Amino acid sequence: MTKYTQTKLMLLLITLCFTSGAYSQQPSPPGQPSNGEKAIHEAYLFAHMTHADYGSLYYSVSKDGLHWQSLNKGKPVFGEYHGHPHIVKGHDGRYYLVGNESDASPDINFWVSDNLIDWQRYSQYTPKLPSTPDYADALQRIGAPKLFFDKDSKSYVLTWHTPHKEGTEKDPERYWASQRTLYVTSNDLKEFTKPPQKLLPWDMGVIDTFLYKAEGKYWAVLKDETYPTLDWVTGKTIRLASSDSLLGPYKNLSAPISPNFREAPTLIPSPNGQAWYLYYEQYPGVSYGLSVADSLNGPWYQVSGYTFFSDWDKYSLPEKVRHGMMMPISGDEYDHLVKSFGVATP
Repeated sequence: MTKYTQTKLMLLLITLCFTSGAYSQQPSPPGQPSNGEKAIHEAYLFAHMTHADYGSLYYSVSKDGLHWQSLNKGKPVFGEYHGHPHIVKGHDGRYYLVGNESDASPDINFWVSDNLIDWQRYSQYTPKLPSTPDYADALQRIGAPKLFFDKDSKSYVLTWHTPHKEGTEKDPERYWASQRTLYVTSNDLKEFTKPPQKLLPWDMGVIDTFLYKAEGKYWAVLKDETYPTLDWVTGKTIRLASSDSLLGPYKNLSAPISPNFREAPTLIPSPNGQAWYLYYEQYPGVSYGLSVADSLNGPWYQVSGYTFFSDWDKYSLPEKVRHGMMMPISGDEYDHLVKSFGVATP
């Protein structure tokens, strides 16, 4: 074989490799209806902030839980709101939204809506943080309040994170490592149990905790807020714990289901109800990751995104979205939101 022929053969092999890679179709995430199957979950709402407007309320929507579009031309949908958006459907069938003006603000605010479009101020709660048992040194900080409505007990659980140590110039991370998840309960979001309590048993930094009920258990979805090192390789990752009871004890703390330096997790069931989609932010506003499992016990795997190759990217979100929460909504609610706000063009 001549050198010229060898060169041509090598170029042909290289071309075939690149061509086959360009047109190969990677498997899509599970959980989508097939063969005329009707979706159990018809659509989804993502209530979130943006990198440029941290703390304001924005909406994005999806029909498949994977591909999301901004509403309202990428503008806020409710000017009065400030916080890390979290919404639940409550005791009276209406939607409740929780937020706060800043971590240093002493108050947690609630709004209510019949339709996810028109919000009215509902109530306000001011926790007495130093009265928390075994947490008398709590600082005046209320981070990312979140709501869970338990249908079985017909009660709400309000969670947030509060630190007990200030950062220093030599050790700014000790502030974050000192965060603990606190909670109170309520039947109507007007009267609350007191004092606040610690939710989780571990002596480790935890933020962004929210509760979920599925598969016959209660789940705490959380961010491990200890800084990652060889001595603590799980730091700054998303993890799960479970309990047979609403208020714990929570145990079986999972291994990480995200890479390091991820936060603000949010969980939705897939359209056919046979898989779980867990999203989390790569901060600050870099991208969103997605892990998938067919059981909350796992195993979990990461789905490919943000590669900018269509055969590899299996999900997409609007640019620079930040902390928030996703939730299933009905097809009629989806249509109403789109009609009211309009879908932003790319």
